[in-house]
Amino acid sequence: MKKGNVRLRKKNLANGMISLYLDFYPPILNTETNKYTRREFLKLYLYERPKNQIQKISNIENLHTAELIQIRRQNEMRKHDVYSEFEKEQLEIQRIGRASFLDYFKNLADKKAGKNHQIWCSAIIHFENFLSGRDVCFKDITVTLMEDYKEYLLKAKNRRETGNTLARNTALSYHNKLKTTLKRAYKEGKLRTDINAGIDSIKEQESQRNFLTLNEAKKLFATPCSKNIVYKISMFSTLTGIRYSDIAKLTWSEVQYREDDGHYIRFKQKKTEGLQTMPISDEAYEVLGKRTKDNDQVFGGLKKWDVDRVLPVWVAQAGITKHITFHCFRHTYATLQIFSGTDIFTISKMLGHKSVKTTQIYTKIIDEKKREASLRISLK
Repeated sequence: MKKGNVRLRKKNLANGMISLYLDFYPPILNTETNKYTRREFLKLYLYERPKNQIQKISNIENLHTAELIQIRRQNEMRKHDVYSEFEKEQLEIQRIGRASFLDYFKNLADKKAGKNHQIWCSAIIHFENFLSGRDVCFKDITVTLMEDYKEYLLKAKNRRETGNTLARNTALSYHNKLKTTLKRAYKEGKLRTDINAGIDSIKEQESQRNFLTLNEAKKLFATPCSKNIVYKISMFSTLTGIRYSDIAKLTWSEVQYREDDGHYIRFKQKKTEGLQTMPISDEAYEVLGKRTKDNDQVFGGLKKWDVDRVLPVWVAQAGITKHITFHCFRHTYATLQIFSGTDIFTISKMLGHKSVKTTQIYTKIIDEKKREASLRISLK
């Protein structure tokens, strides 16, 4: 194995001084920047033309100090060739431990896109606020520190609404981004212990989930809509439970057919990034219209602004007084499936939920409706 060399070099500066630095071959890893470099500037200087005895002595002392550092670095490089496997492992652990966890968090966020990327960035801003401008290395990540961050989120101020704290489910979303980062860092060996497993999640706050009854849905789709594309995607979501973000990017290549299974769509969910295969009914397929090129969007020309503007007016014209957003069509699909007797596990798969716990909120809605129904009949 070729030995590493360290040479002491000089660089003339404009102010008449000479800067001393080390030149490494091959390059070495700078543990602060986590990048390989050939130079280490020693912050030691010589007078190019010493004018008096003090400057001459300063030159001798600084040069001597630089030579000692050179020897030490040379020994460190050559000793690396004879380190035991255990010593090498410990050095690697130390190197990883000194790397920035915050930078790692930001790098993961940079790989996200769209609204998901914005949520990750907001989560990082709150994490930076929690750290009060400090950086944090992997070796500093502990369960206690992460629990403190969770408590911070539950009390943190909303950056958009002055004086208000973060909504609990928003805090949950930001906390989950950190837990995802911890989980991945442990999997990649950057954390020595599974910190994520030692942290309790923030409990989700159940939110109001409006939906249409079957009669209300039939009433709505019997009412003319000023924008045909809004009508079509609303019906398609009600029949399939697919989110707006996935409908907007759906291409004809993702709409497929099997002789033994009928029509289905195979797509990557924008929110969870999970690959989803969903059978669709003939009625849902007819909503899609005439098939074009594989790379074409099924609902070409769709604009979120049209949905936000047209939907409230259309719902009101249908005589429905509930506050209905586009996402309510997904809730409608789930509740109608439960009313029809479909089991919760199948619905969970159809909605693309990672956990059946997410789907169970709909069973609670149905239970409430059953309770209301039981009180409607009285013989008194």
